[in-house]
Amino acid sequence: MMAFRGFRKVFGPHIAVHDLSLEIAPGEVVALLGPNGSGKTTSLKAAAGLIQPTAGGIWIGSAAGLASKPDTRKLLSFLPQRVAFPDNLTGHEVLDFYRGIRGTAPQRIGEVLRFASLNGAASRLVGTYSGGMVQRLGLAVALLPDAPLLLLDEPTAALDPDGLSAFYALIDRHTHDGRTVLFTSHQLGDAERLADRFAVLVDGRLVGVLTQRELRAKLAARGIMRISLTDCPADLLDRVRQTAPQASWLDGELCVPGPPSARPAVLESIRGAAVDMRGLVTEEGRLDTWYRELVGDQSCGDPVR
Repeated sequence: MMAFRGFRKVFGPHIAVHDLSLEIAPGEVVALLGPNGSGKTTSLKAAAGLIQPTAGGIWIGSAAGLASKPDTRKLLSFLPQRVAFPDNLTGHEVLDFYRGIRGTAPQRIGEVLRFASLNGAASRLVGTYSGGMVQRLGLAVALLPDAPLLLLDEPTAALDPDGLSAFYALIDRHTHDGRTVLFTSHQLGDAERLADRFAVLVDGRLVGVLTQRELRAKLAARGIMRISLTDCPADLLDRVRQTAPQASWLDGELCVPGPPSARPAVLESIRGAAVDMRGLVTEEGRLDTWYRELVGDQSCGDPVR
């Protein structure tokens, strides 16, 4: 559906994006992650045809048209990071204006209002909207065209829990219909909930790409089991460390890092030691574990695959 091929963008002496190559399949949801200034918004704007690459390019659709071409841009819809609309227009009037620009049918307005959970506020002036409601209106505008590709820059910013729930349902429906989504986010929980694949930019360089399945496999050994015990004799800790070498005992808690497969043997050792167990909590590795490994070291070398 879309391919960045050697995409580079330079602003004066600053290289915003270094030779980005990334392919996105039809129907795929990809989260573009990274700290501020990593090149996420620049990449999305270039994909939307709003800025020209310094080198390389972005191709979209089965005909592989350049993102900068008007015919290619008809295949996508873009939600910028910061949206603003005239305060003296109602939500419905804003949507009707953009509907005319994109050439969509009038009944489409009612559909996108339901998707964005803005039905009750459509007749109000935008000047009375909260930040979260303006964001929902921006989402509704982005959904007006029946485009196969949706580009979203920080779409969950300012959304309240109701708006977030509506957004999740919206993306689920979008992908169920076979459409493709590329979005940026600082909310790793949102990315983990929505994306099929994660791409991380650091200082304009692609330093990591993983699918959901690859992420789970990579983080399988990063979980931890915390067991509250009345006591942990030295011989018990020695037995546990035969299975989980990094296990430790501190303040009444036995901490056992490692994959879930090691946990049954640890629990069997505890039962054999006749020690009372007061509680047990497991914490599995998550997206932020991998993300912080990449972002924490600003001198990342070869991309993690």
